Amino acid sequence: MEVYEAIRGRRSIRSYIPSKLSPEQLKYVLEAAIWAPSAGNLQPWEFVVVDDKDNMRQLARASLNQMWMTEASAIIAVCADVDRTGAIYGERGRRLYAIQDCAAATQNMLLASYSIGLGTCWVGAFYEEEVRRVLKLPANVRPLALITIGQPGERPSPPHRRSLREVVHHNLFGRPWSV
Repeated sequence: MEVYEAIRGRRSIRSYIPSKLSPEQLKYVLEAAIWAPSAGNLQPWEFVVVDDKDNMRQLARASLNQMWMTEASAIIAVCADVDRTGAIYGERGRRLYAIQDCAAATQNMLLASYSIGLGTCWVGAFYEEEVRRVLKLPANVRPLALITIGQPGERPSPPHRRSLREVVHHNLFGRPWSV
């Protein structure tokens, strides 16, 4: 699949067909994640693959009771070892670069999943301390995103997008860019 096709075709999936992910599918998706760029190539990401239904229910409850998450085959918790980036970049590394790096890894996983026919949803609405407890994360590892993954049970329509003219500025904010 062409990358632009994956970018335009991927949707947030909140309904899944019961199925198991193969080890090859998971490896493909996780390999895509580790090829994301990162500040100083420090690669602060840590991934926790959760396919135990009890743990998935706990994560769904910690995610503001979004129980649809339990329909997925698995949930991938994207976490940052903030000490990795903090050791080199200080507070900016801990509070920004680690988040940016894990966001890039998350996007890679979403696109790679779509390219092999899997559905995903990037979930950011959760109680961080509760997710930390469920996953038994050490103090230096911060949960940043939960990705539901599995066989999609829906095909949402494309969402509205603002035009380039609305969002791109030329040289200074407020000066429209035109093509």
